[in-house]
Amino acid sequence: MIADTIATNTFAQTTKDLLNYEWHTLSEQKVVQTLASHPEAGLTHEEATKRYQQMGANQLTGKSGKSSWLRFLEQFNQPLLYILLTAGVVTLLLRDWLDAGVIFGVTLINVIIGYIQESKAEGALAALSKAVTTEATLIRNGQKTRLASTELVLGDLVLLASGDKVPADLRLLSVRGLQVDESALTGESVPVEKATASLAVETPLAERSNMVYAGSFVSFGQAEGIVVAIADATETGRISQLIESSTNLKTPLTRNIDKFSKSLLYVILGLAALTFAVGLGQGESWIDVFKASVALVVSAIPEGLPAIVTVTLAIGVSRMARRKAIIRKLPAVETLGSTTVICSDKTGTLTENQMTVQKIYAGGQHYTVSGIGYAPDGEILIDRQPVDFNADGHIALWESLEAGLLCNNSQIEWGDGQWNLVGTPTEGALITAANKVGLTQANLEQLPRIDTIPFESQFQYMATLHELDAKRSLNIIYLKGSVEAILQRCDRLLDAQGQLARLNPAAVEQEVAGMANQGLRVLAFASKEVATKRSLDRNDIDRGLVFLGLQGIIDPPREEAIAAVKACQSAGIQVKMITGDHALTAAAIARQMGICSTEAQVFTGQQLTQMDEKEFAQAAEQGMVFARVAPEQKLHLVKALQSQGEIVAMTGDGVNDAPALKQADIGVAMGIAGAEVAKESADMLLTDDNFASIEAAVEEGRGVYRNLRKAIAFLLPINVGESMTILIAILLATVLPILPIQILWLNMVSSIALIAPLAFEPKSGQVMQQPPRNPRERLLSGGLLQRIIAISVFNWLVIFGMFQWILQTTGNEPLARTMAINGLVAAEVFYLLSISQFLPSLVVRIQGKRTPVAYAPAIGIVVVVILQCLFSQWSMMNQVFDTTPLTFIQALICMGVGLPMVFIALILQRFDPLN
Repeated sequence: MIADTIATNTFAQTTKDLLNYEWHTLSEQKVVQTLASHPEAGLTHEEATKRYQQMGANQLTGKSGKSSWLRFLEQFNQPLLYILLTAGVVTLLLRDWLDAGVIFGVTLINVIIGYIQESKAEGALAALSKAVTTEATLIRNGQKTRLASTELVLGDLVLLASGDKVPADLRLLSVRGLQVDESALTGESVPVEKATASLAVETPLAERSNMVYAGSFVSFGQAEGIVVAIADATETGRISQLIESSTNLKTPLTRNIDKFSKSLLYVILGLAALTFAVGLGQGESWIDVFKASVALVVSAIPEGLPAIVTVTLAIGVSRMARRKAIIRKLPAVETLGSTTVICSDKTGTLTENQMTVQKIYAGGQHYTVSGIGYAPDGEILIDRQPVDFNADGHIALWESLEAGLLCNNSQIEWGDGQWNLVGTPTEGALITAANKVGLTQANLEQLPRIDTIPFESQFQYMATLHELDAKRSLNIIYLKGSVEAILQRCDRLLDAQGQLARLNPAAVEQEVAGMANQGLRVLAFASKEVATKRSLDRNDIDRGLVFLGLQGIIDPPREEAIAAVKACQSAGIQVKMITGDHALTAAAIARQMGICSTEAQVFTGQQLTQMDEKEFAQAAEQGMVFARVAPEQKLHLVKALQSQGEIVAMTGDGVNDAPALKQADIGVAMGIAGAEVAKESADMLLTDDNFASIEAAVEEGRGVYRNLRKAIAFLLPINVGESMTILIAILLATVLPILPIQILWLNMVSSIALIAPLAFEPKSGQVMQQPPRNPRERLLSGGLLQRIIAISVFNWLVIFGMFQWILQTTGNEPLARTMAINGLVAAEVFYLLSISQFLPSLVVRIQGKRTPVAYAPAIGIVVVVILQCLFSQWSMMNQVFDTTPLTFIQALICMGVGLPMVFIALILQRFDPLN
């Protein structure tokens, strides 16, 4: 008799304690008793209502976010934007409305982009919540009903069937052939077989066969389970909390620009104050001194820096998109270029995500299978030669392949230009192996299936009954399953010639061990001829079977991923594998890919759990393969590497990867197989789910950083040279060689027109031959700082020297300023040619070698020449900028003054190469 009442008070008092239960260690009866439920009738409607009111809905909760307006205003809290705003205010004081509008426009665009990116990032928790929302079939009051998963409470009795999404964390009470896809949560590459037996406390999450977790999918079979955790208490809920606690780290570029911007801000304000004080001390009027200070501020602010950073990163985004990498956040482009460690998932990223038979043992002979994936391309080889089935000696092989094809519930179909699996990956691999020798399900219709015993985890096999010979009243049974389950039912084997021989189980187990050491998942096959019957039961297959052979299956590594791993290692980037798969399988794949070479570099999640903080950090640095790891361990590994100064790129596709993706310096999600929450947490998506695309993105990222470095090396000497000119003129109490409005022309027009081409520079062929830059390296490193100082001094000499020379010889201030400005622009043009790849790529192309020519610098130079002609020769521009037309000889003099820049740049290139 089913109890109508349940001890509600007792349940309420123990609700908090329930969160600490290790449900996988308890028996089914103990779980039902603890949750005050019923194993057949579930909860009453009244009790379920009380528990719902007590515990709330079965949905994830997130922390309350900031208001939209506050998040928008916070985007202004950046030193770089302080400089932009300062520049805007200064230009307003100069009543230059157009330039002020441009500066404020750039500021607003930066703020809007930052606001949109932050809003998208907050979508991760919403996506996670959506991922676990579904409908559930359950039993209440002894009757089957269907409710939204949000209405489930602890103690509810839930029914699962193939195709269902698991609505909460369940302890299984009964199963029938249940297989659950937990890849999004645990990283397990194939559906997991489930059972009901109690397990040890230390059993890892991925091996808790008596539990199913919210958000997973039932791929096969049926089950009943009792709800043991809902909402934030589920494993997925715990991941939600990890996502919230993960820190959105700044990139190396933004950290460096922040430091540089703060320093520059203080320097500018300090120099402006010094200028004002010196001017007043020399008896100048405060209005003149104020204008001079304003000129200094305008000259020192690199208005073009934010624009060139944004343009360069945007171009990097476009180039990466063409190479299958979609960037969601602009700074991630540069971060890729400074990456020192890539932590990669295994399944689908390093591997094909298509199970493939690679080894076969049948009739005492060893065979290898070529080809990968579900396409029937490849051969079965013996001693590196294709098998000839017309010759004797391969009958056992044929029978083994036939067994794998017939004892099978899956199909492989052609569609959308590729072979697609309908069913389980393991069975797909068996079908493909048979197809490679011409065996197909269609041409075995002469062996129609009569009955089936589906796979059940407690028996570890599947059996099918087929009509073999109706005239002789003969049928045949095929079995596939674990080696242990098959061997104990066999007493003979089929030898190479098709004769029956005595079975030696020890010899077979030795073959199994050899395959397992290569990371292969091994299935055994057997058959038995029986008299005609129309049904199949387990008594028919308890004994007397004939052992046919073994097939070793693995998800093979991608060929292009192997090359990509090697390229990353050549570039000084460590590649580590972090996976929820078995350690043996992971290590085997890692060895094939050159990721690890010794067992000492392989750690399991269970080993990591037993380590203290210091040991964990050491394992994170030294280990190359981490298998069977929990979501919080992935997050901990990323943090441990970051604490040692590494710039970490993390790849993943599942819910379990989301916290680590968010914590990493750059998170890389799979665009095809990735869960929505993983995509929302990531900075970059791979449209082909291929590790080779990560390597391509790293290559592009390095090119972007080099172009940014060139842009900074080009831009800052202009500003510093201008500032030195203003400051020294004030200290010497002489006329300003360049006016504020002329400085704005140089900074906002000429400089940007010449800097922009650097963003389009093609990457150097040597970009992946060098180690990653030191992540602790400052934006203005030693070599770059020396270059900036040297070029700045030359720029000052050009401006100040030209102005003083022309002023002394002609007494014409507008002419002196016009020639000084054109001399500086000429020096900039020669400097651009010296640091860009335009001339080198042109020379290589002339020599007949195929290489992209960097045409952008030539276009930029043409634009600047036209603008400077207008600046000097057009009367309207003369009135606006207080300039005067130049003669041809004067123009040649300006060019001649800038020409020495070529030799200076060549000398600096030897000490600080930019290409």
